[in-house]
Amino acid sequence: MQGKKHVGYFVNWGIYGRKFPPQKIPHQHLTHINYAFGNVNKDTGEVHLSDKWADVEIHYEGDSWNDQGTNLYGCLKAIYLQKKQNRNLKVLLSIGGWSYSPNFANIGDAKWRQTFVQSGVRLVEDVGLDGLDIDYEYPKTPADAKAYVALLNELRAALEHLAQSKGKPPGQYQLTVAAPCGNEQVSVLCIQEMDRVLDFWNLMAYDFAGSWDNVSGHQAALYTDNPNGNSVDGAVRKYLAAGVQPHKLVIGMPLYGRAFMGTSGPGQPYKGVGEGSWENGMWDYKDLPRPGAEVINDHRLGASYCFDRGTGQLVSYDTQAIAHQKATYINQMGLGGAMWWELDADKEESTGQALVRTVREVLGQLEWRENELSYPGSMYENLRKGMN
Repeated sequence: MQGKKHVGYFVNWGIYGRKFPPQKIPHQHLTHINYAFGNVNKDTGEVHLSDKWADVEIHYEGDSWNDQGTNLYGCLKAIYLQKKQNRNLKVLLSIGGWSYSPNFANIGDAKWRQTFVQSGVRLVEDVGLDGLDIDYEYPKTPADAKAYVALLNELRAALEHLAQSKGKPPGQYQLTVAAPCGNEQVSVLCIQEMDRVLDFWNLMAYDFAGSWDNVSGHQAALYTDNPNGNSVDGAVRKYLAAGVQPHKLVIGMPLYGRAFMGTSGPGQPYKGVGEGSWENGMWDYKDLPRPGAEVINDHRLGASYCFDRGTGQLVSYDTQAIAHQKATYINQMGLGGAMWWELDADKEESTGQALVRTVREVLGQLEWRENELSYPGSMYENLRKGMN
């Protein structure tokens, strides 16, 4: 019986207003942290960190100001120290994301990809990673899709070369993608060719409804009544039909809700999305349900929401009951595990309502696969010494 993967996205902007430093990551419940985001230079293809101060410079408790030489600090040092504590915790740099994906425009150019691969794999050794997660949203044409396959093939070869050069076994460094679930975006991908070089797929099984729609809806429903609608199960079946093995599909779940104002229920007209925790129309799970709202769990659809009959505010989000239902589905379908976007929005464990912990308990045994701590080629002196 293969254990489950449990993946959490940590965002480097979370250390600011959200006050979520890496020390708050519930890493004891996770197998992977996807560090978001690395960026890429649109013209040259060079992969680089998106916020050097957060990533490698901020000093946390215990970090010296007097060390000689070039040393790693920041969130990436803090997370490396967690890897030393928890040898089952792997850390991947997630490159792209919604804001940076336009920078993939030149993916069809072989020289651009070569620079991407060299600089991306260089970062693995420099900052102490266990691999790379590519979050390209989204390839639009068959040419984009083919170039994406080429990039993944070239990354896989370079990661294997790194492992070999360090005397590590094949597959030491992991390669994953954040993958779409919408019918249109999935249909463009060369799924079989991508699958040959990927360790697993992180399915972005959320944002099925939002401010772009004419009616309110469930943003992450497990099932749908609409034959053309999006759902978690519908996306899973598309990838399975394309030949992906169930154990390579990791189901993304939202730690946030999408709001609709002035509506009478799901599938009804609405008037705007209103405010939110950090941006309009989006509420952190820790701020849900909204005060005075009724919570409704629809187990038939595997969807939940809170609804204020007075104001007509509906927020579509996963409650503990629905997260439990999805984790049970993952187990029943023999899927690879669960993924979270993103960690800082969960409730405190002391509330007894933290979704990461809830799902961890339902998934049962986690996959055991030891992380990498040895980075003799790093540009950072303290990392070369293993932070000892």
